[in-house]
Amino acid sequence: MSQTFRSDLPIYTQLIELWQRDIASGTLPPGARLPSVRDLAAELGVNPNTVQRALTELERAGLIYTQRTSGRFVTEDAAVIARCKEALGEGLIRDFLAAMKLLGYQKQDILSLLREEKEEES
Repeated sequence: MSQTFRSDLPIYTQLIELWQRDIASGTLPPGARLPSVRDLAAELGVNPNTVQRALTELERAGLIYTQRTSGRFVTEDAAVIARCKEALGEGLIRDFLAAMKLLGYQKQDILSLLREEKEEES
């Protein structure tokens, strides 16, 4: 798992976003066992405390859970995963719309471009 980190956000925040995307997309499927904190830290080249902090936040959000002697697992609660996926999608849309408005596009222009893109895809 090679990861390049940006300097504008804390690494633990970037790890949360990475794992949220992986869970929402199914790359980390429901019930999947996560590697240990030390293994993840070594693989990513970050401090184990950073990994621990990110995993704690994911656990608070209900996306992962800990079984005392077995490790950490991705939730099997489809509703939690669906809410995560929806929140990520809404964030992408907000970012897209903000970027388009910075370029000077109006709502109708954006909708036209999206329609054209959809037609080209079909």
